[in-house]
Amino acid sequence: MARTLPTALWSGRELVDRIARQSPARLALGTFAGVVGIFTVLLSMPWATATGLRAPLVDALFTATSAVCVTGLVTVPTGTFWSPAGQAAILVAIKIGGLGVMTLASILGLAVSRRIGLTQRLLTASETKTTRLGEVGSLVRTVVITSTSLEIAIALLLVPRFRMLGQDWGQSAWHGAFYAVSAFNNAGFVPTAEGLAPYVSDWWVLLPIIVGVFIGSLGFPVILEVARHLRSPRRWNLHAKLTIVTSLGLVAAGSLLVAAFEWTNPRTFGGLDAPGTFLASLFAGVMPRSGGFSTVDVGQMHEGTWLLNDALMFVGGGSASTAGGIKVTTLAVMLLAILAEARGDRDVEAFGRRIPREALQVAIAVSLVSATIVLVACLLLLAITDLRLDTVLFEVISAFATCGLTTGITSRLPDAGKYVLTVLMFIGRVGTMTLAAALALRNRRRVIRFPEERPIIG
Repeated sequence: MARTLPTALWSGRELVDRIARQSPARLALGTFAGVVGIFTVLLSMPWATATGLRAPLVDALFTATSAVCVTGLVTVPTGTFWSPAGQAAILVAIKIGGLGVMTLASILGLAVSRRIGLTQRLLTASETKTTRLGEVGSLVRTVVITSTSLEIAIALLLVPRFRMLGQDWGQSAWHGAFYAVSAFNNAGFVPTAEGLAPYVSDWWVLLPIIVGVFIGSLGFPVILEVARHLRSPRRWNLHAKLTIVTSLGLVAAGSLLVAAFEWTNPRTFGGLDAPGTFLASLFAGVMPRSGGFSTVDVGQMHEGTWLLNDALMFVGGGSASTAGGIKVTTLAVMLLAILAEARGDRDVEAFGRRIPREALQVAIAVSLVSATIVLVACLLLLAITDLRLDTVLFEVISAFATCGLTTGITSRLPDAGKYVLTVLMFIGRVGTMTLAAALALRNRRRVIRFPEERPIIG
């Protein structure tokens, strides 16, 4: 009997090692699904709700998935339905989910095997866009320290402001920490019933959240690259330059267009003065990066603003970040390819570098697979409910892009509709390419290739 437990632990470690070597993507998916399952159980406990009654399974599963997938969509109000212990569990789920799928799998590998093998190193390097294997061994520590430091900085800015607004020190500390973690991880969860609506014109509250969401949406590879060459932007690698330039362009365009659409809308920006409208527009332009916070009722926005948000949410943030979507580098590569084709250039180039054709193929695959998933989910929800296409499309893209913005229909969906969005959030966070790799039985390299012939396009 004395050897039973050590033998079982050894067998478990060998099993995880074998899965990591043979199919690391499946290990990552399994780990992520396991974390969702754990928090579903925790949120199903009586102590997790404010009433002391067990939450319905669909609501516990939906909330756990939304938190671990750092989405922010909810079927029940976070600030009133869940107890302080339940909200703390949600916050921990957000923190774990923000570390990323592959990083999370590496943590499991470290805990079980006390080492990261070469396969896991390569896999983690791919997830974080890190090419130096020597750096991957300390990846988990770097990610945790970086994210936690930025979250603490955001919280230190928010806590004094909440205290000045009349909250006691306990409430101020809790709300500051909650918003800091939720903002940097692009989660969109709010700890109060009114959310950020009371602070629609408050620069002190909203600006740290804007900065936190934007930095979190860039991704750890970009954050580390910028920190490494802070004083010499010219030395930033191509990925960092593409991510930052495209993200800033989308934020600027999104903010200006939202302001143009909503400037005279009495239900959103119409009652604000010019500085307040500028802040609200900037906030609304950043949140589709996958932040998911809102200071006005999204359901009262014009349909044109919804469509704009659909496009921005579908793009999302940076690769290996806490944001979702097809990623800004995917959009950048496709736009550069269109520009090169229009010019008649043979190569796709940016910032003095040539982008390989394989990158364009992956960008096209990610976009088409993502669009197909969104289409199928819309068809399912339209069949399940009697809702309009514009609201269904908005909710589906928000779930798939792990954004969290909502027109207000999520809580009114039938259970079948909630399960559809739950699956969407999981797929959107894990990533279509990771999911495809996990389901593939094997990769093949063809030795014999067919002759090349170009079809007519367009």
